[in-house]
Amino acid sequence: MKFTFPIITLSIGGAQRMLAELVNGLTDRGHEVTILMPRAGIVEFPIKAEIIRTRQLDYVEVDEFPPSDVIVSNYFTLVSGSQVASERGKGVHIRLSLCYEPAFLPDNHLTFRTYHHTRNLLVLSKWQQQLIHLLHGVMGHIVPVGLSPAFHNQHLRESRNQLQISAILRKPEWGHVWHREQDYLLHHLQLIKAQYPHVQINIFTPPTEFATSPYIQSLSKQYPFRFIQPADDQAMCKHYNESDIFVSSSTYDTAQIPGLEAMRCGASLVTTYAGGNMDYCRNEENCLLSYRYENNLSDQIRRLIEDPSLRKKLAQAGEKESMKWTWDRSLNEFEKAVYAITGKRL
Repeated sequence: MKFTFPIITLSIGGAQRMLAELVNGLTDRGHEVTILMPRAGIVEFPIKAEIIRTRQLDYVEVDEFPPSDVIVSNYFTLVSGSQVASERGKGVHIRLSLCYEPAFLPDNHLTFRTYHHTRNLLVLSKWQQQLIHLLHGVMGHIVPVGLSPAFHNQHLRESRNQLQISAILRKPEWGHVWHREQDYLLHHLQLIKAQYPHVQINIFTPPTEFATSPYIQSLSKQYPFRFIQPADDQAMCKHYNESDIFVSSSTYDTAQIPGLEAMRCGASLVTTYAGGNMDYCRNEENCLLSYRYENNLSDQIRRLIEDPSLRKKLAQAGEKESMKWTWDRSLNEFEKAVYAITGKRL
């Protein structure tokens, strides 16, 4: 089957990871996959599909879509053009909603309407599925996120004594990070460091973002934390494995890959409710979870510092849960959804 994916960028991030894994997986399964990308688009993942650069710096024009069986849009700025191309016979348009933009981005009077262009919808979680169905009457097919085989438990914790806590910071200068509650995260990590000075706190940031963010660079001088820029999955796996506790403070995610990656690598997870993470998070069973209004992130971290048996129990349960989340399963669900929408077997 021929797929066309118009994609703005493939820089490091969870949404772009999903696109890269789907594109590469479909290519491996024998499908013909083409990426349409503006000239300014960044590619930071290995990509097996053909990439066609468009004429414009930051958008795709309707006449640039090649003939295909399916057009998969993934962001509100791509939906209208993809739908017009579909109506001109370039392929069935399916929207892959990686985030529900109206509750996340400015100009929701524009983003909201884009969910009325097509009934063919893929979503990442039950929470996102219910949200969009409630607001638009469209029931999306769930295509869950997965984990790379590069992430696994290396059992490094048994050979050292110092407790390590890790979290991720993203570049705020690019915008769209309000939902990560990074000030809240830093405040509670600082409380932990003040009470437990022997605990090492690690902050992960993609290398390009750290190099171009004066804000995060200033934080690295201000806080007594270890700032790390993992270059690839192997490096990220190593640092997850060095972590006894991984902390996430995001309050709005259609899915949340870092928490799963940390679980797979044997870290215990402390997280806020973010909607999409409820497909794998079960409070007190495989993680400690709180709502943002409870303001108790540091309290939950303290519990795991003070209670090694609870920390071990949650880590083991989290690692077991993470085994379900594979990209092979994601691809299977994607192909099933495409068949249900198009009636064509893949």
